[in-house]
Amino acid sequence: MKKEALVIVDMSNDFVADEGSLTVGKPAQAVVPYIIELGNQFIENGQPVVVAMDAHQPNDPHFDLWPVHNVVGTKGQELYGQLNEWYQENKQDITYLPKENYNAFFKTGLAEQLKENQVGKVHVVGVTTDICDFLTIGGADAEGFKTAIHKQGVATFTDLEITMLNHMVRCFHTEIIE
Repeated sequence: MKKEALVIVDMSNDFVADEGSLTVGKPAQAVVPYIIELGNQFIENGQPVVVAMDAHQPNDPHFDLWPVHNVVGTKGQELYGQLNEWYQENKQDITYLPKENYNAFFKTGLAEQLKENQVGKVHVVGVTTDICDFLTIGGADAEGFKTAIHKQGVATFTDLEITMLNHMVRCFHTEIIE
């Protein structure tokens, strides 16, 4: 039987904390308990858990479009609050994956790692639903994985969340978990 993996996307201080430079704010903070609970379920069942985190250099071209965020080694790039505490307690069971692109599968080796672990389905939570989550789901699909997104575990700073969830279903046959 194929395993399932959980990919937690971009839950950093810069994306989640009130003072974050590109924050989703309260909606992202509200999904933290759900992500921790889900992460614990995956760990308890021996399923892979990956924290995929934006990792930018100070002169990154992303900053032509977005405010400076998730610069490597800064407080802004650290996991947010309780998620950071949870990660520190469980890091022996979690893969931390720096990413330079919106898609956690783009040039990170994640697909190969999951295939080596016989993963057949990728579950995604984190921020933002309409950018990094959407593109990570697309990346997983392109690599041949079945996909699921957890509606209670995602958030964004736009009004496109429902539209993008529907696109995930139509474009990638993603299962939406309520």
